[in-house]
Amino acid sequence: MSIRTRVISAVVLLTGLALALSGVLVYLQSQASLQSRVSADLARVADEIELLAAELDPATGEPFADPEVLLRAAMEREVHLPSEGSFAVLAGRVRFISQPAVRFRPEKNPELVEAVLPLTTGDVVVFGEAETALGGVRYVVVPVRFPETGATGAMVHVVDMDAERALLRPTFTTYALVAAGSLVLVAMLIALLVGRLLRPIRSMRETVERITETDISQRVPIDGTDDLSALAATVNGMLDRLETAVTGQRELLDDVGHELRTPLTIVRGHLELMDAADPEDVASSRALVIDELDRMRRLVDDLLTLAKSEQRGFVVPTTIDVARLTDETLAKATTLGARHWVLEGLADVEASLDAQRVSQAWLQLAANAVRYSAEGSRIGMGSGVDGGDLRLWVCDEGVGIAAEEQGRVLERAERGRSGTGTGLGLAIVSSIAKAHGGRVLVDSAEGVGTRVTIVVPVKEEERP
Repeated sequence: MSIRTRVISAVVLLTGLALALSGVLVYLQSQASLQSRVSADLARVADEIELLAAELDPATGEPFADPEVLLRAAMEREVHLPSEGSFAVLAGRVRFISQPAVRFRPEKNPELVEAVLPLTTGDVVVFGEAETALGGVRYVVVPVRFPETGATGAMVHVVDMDAERALLRPTFTTYALVAAGSLVLVAMLIALLVGRLLRPIRSMRETVERITETDISQRVPIDGTDDLSALAATVNGMLDRLETAVTGQRELLDDVGHELRTPLTIVRGHLELMDAADPEDVASSRALVIDELDRMRRLVDDLLTLAKSEQRGFVVPTTIDVARLTDETLAKATTLGARHWVLEGLADVEASLDAQRVSQAWLQLAANAVRYSAEGSRIGMGSGVDGGDLRLWVCDEGVGIAAEEQGRVLERAERGRSGTGTGLGLAIVSSIAKAHGGRVLVDSAEGVGTRVTIVVPVKEEERP
């Protein structure tokens, strides 16, 4: 069952329970009000009989002296609702009944008459109710007694409770119909609302379903600023990271396939052509194989570094002394080759950088400068601040890079100048610079030399 169906079902169920509970409470309240009103009507009838007995007989102008006359007068005064009726009892039998216009005829209910006749001979007003074959009723028996003559009688007023309850039935039928219609309306509105609210989730599902091994560029559309929109943005961020990881894996596999093919071919070719009986050829082939294996190891290390550069935590910035880092890196670089090493600048600032990664990139530039320059030539290294950027550079007097190659030397597997090396050195430098939010600049002229600069944004603090 879908979330939409579950939400709609839950809301409709709760709404239905609320409407049903409200209906039951209203019904119980209506029944209580009905019972209260009937009790008040029966008490009113008893009071009216007692008041009438205290009045004068209209025919004689004297006090009532006979129960028959009193009960006849009482019956003539009675005004009945459609669910009410009365009859008078004299000498143990029904003597007077309601006027012909009265619809409810309690005197025609033998069970009722039989139940109330014993009560007409008492001295107190009796309120009661009875369930008969003709329906349920409530009644009041008002005895009338004249001590002077000993004559007795009683007035019986009856209310048809089934008829009273029937008056409420249309109201509750209407309530039930309105409640059913309300449930249908609520279900429709909730379906529309939930459909709108769950649209981002449905869009996420459809987007994820469209993602394939070869296409992970799909993204969830974001519309609004609510929690689901935030979830969609989070999913898009996850897809961005996934795409970056997959792209990195593809590039890594491409690089491995591209870069390892050449040394493996060289090793295989020399081993196939090697004369095992010739010690000199064996020694030469062994040296070549070891050299190629060393190059493959360096290549694998470079590829792993590039793969890690796509991950979080590749750089861990700390506050470092740039001047000290410059001196230390220059000292390490001087061991790379017999060159005339020159310190061209010193940035006397502190900056937030990953010292190991920056030193790795800087030494890579120095190694490139040694590789593509003549022994004894000048190589300059330095650091400086230009506006909000920290610049770390290496410049040489080597062979230089052709103008058409300068835009590609920072790419993976792109070799410039002599065409030796793994082709990943400057790509690693570029990845370290990008991890710090920076970039790499290449300025070179063939036969003149090359200047490569790492530029990273920095909020430096001048030391006193």
